[in-house]
Amino acid sequence: MTLWNAGNFLVESPRSVLTFLPLLGAESASVIMNKEAPLSIAERDFILDALREDVRLDGRAADQLRPLNISFGEEYGHVKVQLGQTSLVVRISSEVTKPHDDRPFDGIFTIAMELTAMGSPAWENGRQGDLETYITNVLDRVIRHSNALDTESLCVLKGVSCWSVRADVHITDYDGNLIDASCIGIMAGLQHFRRPDAVVKDGQVIVYGLDERVPVPLNITHKPLSITFHTFDEGKRVILDATRKEEQASEADVIIGMNNAGDVCFLSKFSGSPVDAMVFVTKTTTALEKVKEINGIIDKALQGDLTKRAKRGLAEESRAENDR
Repeated sequence: MTLWNAGNFLVESPRSVLTFLPLLGAESASVIMNKEAPLSIAERDFILDALREDVRLDGRAADQLRPLNISFGEEYGHVKVQLGQTSLVVRISSEVTKPHDDRPFDGIFTIAMELTAMGSPAWENGRQGDLETYITNVLDRVIRHSNALDTESLCVLKGVSCWSVRADVHITDYDGNLIDASCIGIMAGLQHFRRPDAVVKDGQVIVYGLDERVPVPLNITHKPLSITFHTFDEGKRVILDATRKEEQASEADVIIGMNNAGDVCFLSKFSGSPVDAMVFVTKTTTALEKVKEINGIIDKALQGDLTKRAKRGLAEESRAENDR
């Protein structure tokens, strides 16, 4: 068991490497995390007083998720996620390209996010802000750095060609907890996506259309998700899946990235007030419960989509494995 020093606290990790981002002051936290119109003093006090009485504005318990709905489009890898009033669309795409020179056996996986005025009037079209960069970096560490997608399986011809897989996240309505909602959408999209089949003949890469060969699913090694907590009242109150107003009233955020096996692949205390180490210890158990719950919802949605495609005569195309 290893003790990791994270500035203001120590965290125990029995199995996993923990990733920490630097601590910032409370003022920096509000600038990076939210450029929405600030809460009034009365609103902030009302939210805090209610939490002291174990009451949230929407009636949820402290560790309760908002209603989660996941739906898939006709195109493979097209996902819509609705978490409470927060909604987003994820699109997974792929193309054949040249691998990086330092990783000739690996394919490429990238995550991109776009925050536009459609999601919130506080966001500007075509201009990347701190919030967009921050969320993209967290998603990159939770999913890509934990090797959720096996990039070696994306290699077509060593050093010559590989598959480049891209996950684009578009926020359509913002009411808090963008990180968790985006992570859910990306992981659901990666599991739903099918790339065209490709073979190498005489040194040339031949890519078959979806109508020529059964498309190939991506190789998912594990299913990590992020679970975000926010603290209030000098760390005495900790809630899960905060709304936009709860985020604005909070003192700090804690993000735990974990898979169904309980492996912690990411842990962040990025900004705001200090958080006691016991918050990480106690909330890791809650995070594992929520990861299993959310992955169960994703699996159910995937199975439902498979059933719909089978009824339309597309069962062969939707198969999770190829016979080749």
